[in-house]
Amino acid sequence: MTDINNILTIKSNNLKPSRGRILISEPFLLDYYFKRSVVLLAEHNDEGSFGLILNKPVDMLLSDVIKDFPKFDAPIYLGGPVKTENLYFIHTLGNIIEESLEILEGLYWGGDIDHIKELISIGRLGPSQIKFFVGYSGWVSKQLDSELSRNSWVVSNINLKTVMDEDTESMWDTTLLELGGDYSYWTKFPSDPAFN
Repeated sequence: MTDINNILTIKSNNLKPSRGRILISEPFLLDYYFKRSVVLLAEHNDEGSFGLILNKPVDMLLSDVIKDFPKFDAPIYLGGPVKTENLYFIHTLGNIIEESLEILEGLYWGGDIDHIKELISIGRLGPSQIKFFVGYSGWVSKQLDSELSRNSWVVSNINLKTVMDEDTESMWDTTLLELGGDYSYWTKFPSDPAFN
């Protein structure tokens, strides 16, 4: 039988957090926002970190979040607990959207929301090219390092296809299985430790 304490303290994969990498929560992190979450880091530097939870869809429409937004059939995700009254987005439109920041090859964060609305209105932007988030995940300087030292997260790489196309229900499992080794055991733990 596998010792749970050993699994949670498995040897780090030595990846450090950086823009374009993901944080995968350990299996017993029970926080409402971060339980079994996969967080894409859009920024990580000495001042802190900014990320968006990729696998927490919410039952909302864009028109519930932004007034006068064109009709657009795309899910919205819970990006994190910070500034949940604000809308954030990632997309594959590159330099077409002014003020975008490339965070991963072919994947961009932010940009001019009015341009996004215009592209949707004229049918030049589809749901497969953009993801919207309410709120974001943020860490002040050294806070994420502290959480990593407590094994709350494992850092991994991710590709554009997984970010944009992976089924959100299976994303946590999929990203851990891609890491392989002892991380695959994490997927076997029940989501509620009381059932262990």
